[in-house]
Amino acid sequence: MIEIFTDGASSGNPGPGGYGVILRAGQYYKELSEGFRKTTNNRMELLAVIVGLEALKKPGHHVTIYSDSKYVIDAVEKKWVFGWLKKGFAGKKNMDLWLRFLQVYKLHQIKFVWVKGHAGHPENERCDQLAVQAGKDKQNLKIDRVFEMENGPD
Repeated sequence: MIEIFTDGASSGNPGPGGYGVILRAGQYYKELSEGFRKTTNNRMELLAVIVGLEALKKPGHHVTIYSDSKYVIDAVEKKWVFGWLKKGFAGKKNMDLWLRFLQVYKLHQIKFVWVKGHAGHPENERCDQLAVQAGKDKQNLKIDRVFEMENGPD
């Protein structure tokens, strides 16, 4: 069993932001984070899940993903994303990330667990710290190219 804890943050929405991820399996523990100069909270929430799943080297794992993002969890659990895919994501945001998500989602058996954000859940709090810190690291902020191409750099 692999556990992935995720969170995303954005200051300004859109604005600088980042994601934080914790991977845990038995004694294995790893933290991942990255910041972007202009993005949105929903993009970072979704990217956190993607990066966590992409970090798994082999397919076929049983994975529990803990997230405070209703946007991500509801889109998958209520199967909205599959309807969006059939309609070519017409009128929907973040198509690039949803397509990337669907590529790794199909490789594993995934269960989502919603956790209330900013409510003292230790791993969620740590992921929030990672995400916020990553979004403030001005010297290492990456460019969210698809977002900026669609919305402009400023």
